Amino acid sequence: QAQFVESGGGLAQSGGSLTLSCTASGFTTEYYTIGWFHQAPEKGHDGREGISCISNVDGTLYYVDSVKDRFTISRDDAKNTVYLQMNSLKPEDTGVYYCGASTDDCDGDFGYWGQGTQVTVSS
Repeated sequence: QAQFVESGGGLAQSGGSLTLSCTASGFTTEYYTIGWFHQAPEKGHDGREGISCISNVDGTLYYVDSVKDRFTISRDDAKNTVYLQMNSLKPEDTGVYYCGASTDDCDGDFGYWGQGTQVTVSS
């Protein structure tokens, strides 16, 4: 089954950093637009919010305002892996983080969801 495997989550203090990784299994990332999504506590999968994206159409990087200047998305297609460097973490960053892949641009439909990785930020 083609999906992502997310890793790198854990417990961090407010102001700390984490690096999340997302490795594709069963497909090749270089042909896809990749997004990172945040599922806040007490929200179901429908509540996943796209927070960052790296376009396969033109390489543009997108960030929502709440993570801009704190998070950095990158990809290593040779390793079939996408990263999210998270700095200056805040308690509201707590939640489960997922990767998704789209054959369109960052406003397209995403799939290939993995199990996610839990991030908990303490104040």
